[in-house]
Amino acid sequence: MKQAKRLQSLMLGALFVAAGMPAWAVNDSQGGPAVRQMTFQPATTQIAAEINTLHNWMLGICLAIFIAVFGVMLYSIMKHRKSLGHKSASFHESTAVEIGWTVVPFVIIILMALPATRTVVAMKDTSNADVTIKATGMQWKWGYDYLKGEGEGISFLSNLATPREDTVKPASITNDNYLIEVDNPVVVPVNKKVRIVTTANDVIHAWGIPSFGVKQDAIPGFVRDTWFRAEKVGVYRGQCYELCGKDHAFMPIVVNVVSDADYTKWVETKKKEMAALADDPSKTWTVDEMKTRGEKIYAANCVACHQANGKGVPGAFPALDGSAIVNGPKGPQIEILLNGKNAMPAWKSVLSDTDIAAVITYTRNSWSNKPSENIVQPAEVVAARK
Repeated sequence: MKQAKRLQSLMLGALFVAAGMPAWAVNDSQGGPAVRQMTFQPATTQIAAEINTLHNWMLGICLAIFIAVFGVMLYSIMKHRKSLGHKSASFHESTAVEIGWTVVPFVIIILMALPATRTVVAMKDTSNADVTIKATGMQWKWGYDYLKGEGEGISFLSNLATPREDTVKPASITNDNYLIEVDNPVVVPVNKKVRIVTTANDVIHAWGIPSFGVKQDAIPGFVRDTWFRAEKVGVYRGQCYELCGKDHAFMPIVVNVVSDADYTKWVETKKKEMAALADDPSKTWTVDEMKTRGEKIYAANCVACHQANGKGVPGAFPALDGSAIVNGPKGPQIEILLNGKNAMPAWKSVLSDTDIAAVITYTRNSWSNKPSENIVQPAEVVAARK
């Protein structure tokens, strides 16, 4: 096995050298896809294990049908061909055959439907969850809100952690978790039932983790749910499974399954972080303070559409550099960020008042923009919400 992996790495290295690209060792991704993976990822939940068993059972039935049907066909063709002197039979119906091709498919359907129905019913039973988390899909990140159970009140955004330059210059990649790593993973306790409530604030997304046997659409204006109970501590990875726009490939999902004690510590730490980040909306900020904070917000939430240089994407997303909205009165820009417009989603439920004020201030003081109203304070965003 080791020799095979070594040989594969050497072959890949030779290909990259021939293409003028740097080579790197190919390793399994922790909780994600594996090298030369041919089947499902290892099951971490009972549901995932049942799905794997069902998959193999259905394939076995299909293989048996294939062998039986084509076996009879080949036997009939070879043993009853004209060259051996056989003549075609002349009959119009056969009661035995008609009963056979009615009963046999019915039995096959029962053999397939009974175990499948049992698993599907179990997959839909989200009652009595220990922890409930809302996952909100948005272009192009995930927002998480812990609604019930230990950790209630925690909320955060989860963005792609792969550096933006690596997404456009893959020759520089040396990371086994390329495009499937995030800055803020979901954290859940092991052996506890976790209910995931899915929705979206723009287009249809889908939340899923292969190792959990979970995949659920996130639809704007609708609430769907699914659940899992992870039986092993570890890191597990998934992605958005619904084509949702140009950065669909940059919406990974990472779940850290930890022990009960470690989960309690994480909850305490996360709540302290949230309390420390909570801002007084009446505080007056300087332009430099707003710009510094706004640059981080812009890089995490806006750069995918409007680009780092503020030029946007012609025909899809407008430029902010030289924009009449950015260089005009600040009221309309605050309104657009809060409530959205055209392809621009509403950010009032995603970003805090201070974050919205900061990112507006950053855009008004960047590139070639020189508006007369060059700073927005959080209090102005609070007032605009009313």
